[in-house]
Amino acid sequence: MSDLAIEVRDLTKKFNLPGRHQTFTAVDHINFSVKRGEVFGFLGANGAGKSTTIRMLCGLLQPTSGTATVGGFDINTQTELLKKNIGYMSQRFSLYDDLTVEQNIRFYGGIYGLHNHRLQERMEWVLAMADLKGREKSLTRTLSGGWKQRLALGCAILHEPQIVFLDEPTGGVDPISRRNFWELINDLSSQGITVLVTTHFLDEAEYCNDIILINAGRLIANGSPVELKTEYITNPILEVRPAANIVEAMEVVRTQPWALETSVFGTGLHVMVADAKEGERAIRLVLGAQGIGVEHIERISPSLEDVFLYLLEKDTANAA
Repeated sequence: MSDLAIEVRDLTKKFNLPGRHQTFTAVDHINFSVKRGEVFGFLGANGAGKSTTIRMLCGLLQPTSGTATVGGFDINTQTELLKKNIGYMSQRFSLYDDLTVEQNIRFYGGIYGLHNHRLQERMEWVLAMADLKGREKSLTRTLSGGWKQRLALGCAILHEPQIVFLDEPTGGVDPISRRNFWELINDLSSQGITVLVTTHFLDEAEYCNDIILINAGRLIANGSPVELKTEYITNPILEVRPAANIVEAMEVVRTQPWALETSVFGTGLHVMVADAKEGERAIRLVLGAQGIGVEHIERISPSLEDVFLYLLEKDTANAA
């Protein structure tokens, strides 16, 4: 058995534009592989091609060209076998709001071919995992976002698949629910289950073993969180807390030729420069000249958000 759960080769998806004799390339000849049992992050802005890729890997959308194997099944020729052996949780909770918690579990259990004792056993597991014991008769629409999220995950893995696709599963839930959900993901990984997850929360991506970044359908970077932060950004990054208007400070700094990358982070700025000491001197000088002033400057290690913004801007500039 291969130690790879997913292998993607030149996967491409083009859509015909309505009313035009043109096509739009949503996914453009991407290649990557996912090891068994790892948590694999798939990052990109809205419209980058993440969901389209996942739909192809789940056998829900036919590729224009290229191929992939998921759990050993070919996405072009073995879609029915593929669907039976994976779990999939879509961006929007794939639950029926007008059914109770128990009815949703029974419905998905039936889809996956679970019956009698086996279905009851798995239902008990989902209720315990989702912390929904005692709420079996509650209508799903009355549940909080966090409970819906855990129930949706439980329904997606009722049949105990070895590969699970989670498409932005933590959107619209509070930070505590997000953290609890990631504990569940890590628990699945510890059991040898492969998890491919898309997210636009870059702090969540720190939990992944490996990550790929996608922009406009093209892969622009890959590696572990540490590799992305050390290999793709080699220039110093300074965290700057202006003494006055942060937006004005950003506009002043980003027009300077020595400011390689400037973005707002909370109440401060992250500024990429060629040299840390000279960069600090220049920042103090230019902001002071505008009457803004600086409360604090220090060199910091890049975050995944720094990496993402840097690579996104670089790729967009190269494509222009």
